Amino acid sequence: MSGIHQTITRLRELRMGAMADALSTQMDTPSLQQFSFEDRLGMLVEREWAERENKKLKRLIKGAALPEPANLEDLDSRASRQLDRSLVSSLSSCEWIHRHQNLIILGATGVGKTWLACAFGTQACRLKLSVVFYRASDLYADIGSAMLDGSLPKLKAALIKPQLLILDDFGIGNLNAQAAHVLLDVVDRRMRSGSILITSQYPTDQWHGLFPDPTIADAILDRVVHQAHRLQLKGESMRKLRAAKRMQAM
Repeated sequence: MSGIHQTITRLRELRMGAMADALSTQMDTPSLQQFSFEDRLGMLVEREWAERENKKLKRLIKGAALPEPANLEDLDSRASRQLDRSLVSSLSSCEWIHRHQNLIILGATGVGKTWLACAFGTQACRLKLSVVFYRASDLYADIGSAMLDGSLPKLKAALIKPQLLILDDFGIGNLNAQAAHVLLDVVDRRMRSGSILITSQYPTDQWHGLFPDPTIADAILDRVVHQAHRLQLKGESMRKLRAAKRMQAM
C-alpha cells in the first residue's frame, strides 16, 4: 500500500472520513498541487470541520423534533402581520437563551405561531444550542402516562436538560392538577438552566384562568411571563394563504 493510500485508510479508521475524501480529491486534482502544504492541510481540516458541524446540526434538529422545517430568513414579514422586525432580528442571536430569558409568541389560530417557534428552534440549533419541542396537549398526555408507568423522572429530565424548551399551543389540552405540578417543577428548574418559548392563541392576561390551581398559576406565570420577550402575530391565516396559492398553481 502506497504512503498516501495508507494515510487515507488511517484517516478513515480515525473516523475522519471527510478529510480522507478531501485528501483523495486533492491527489486526483493536479491544479491543487500548486498550493503550499500549509494551504492544502488547511483545506483538509476545513472540510473535516464543516462535515462535523453539519452532522452536529442534523443531530440537534433531529433531537428537537420540530414539526415544521422553518428558517428565520424565510419569515413572511409583510406589513399586514405587524411583526416587530427589529425584535425578531435581535432575538435571532439567541442571546436571550444564553441569558435564560423566555419568548412568548401570541396570535390567532393559523397566523404562523408554530412556524415561527420552529424557526427560532432551528436558529438555536444552528448556534449549537439543544432544543426540544412539545405541543402542550401532547405534553400533558405524556405526563399522565409517565406518572402511571413510573417514567416521570426520565420525562422531567428530558424537559429540563435542553437549553430551549418550546411549548406550543399553550391553552389547548387538559392541564389538570398533576400536570400543573410537574410543569411548575420543570419551569422552576429551567430558570437556572435554560429558556422556554411558548406559543398561544390566548393573551397572557388570560393564562391564569387556564390553570386548575391559582397558586400554581401564580408561581409558573411569575417565572415565565415576567422575564419574557413577546411577539404578537396578526393578519390572515397563513394556512388559508398557502391553500389559496396551491389552488392558483393548479
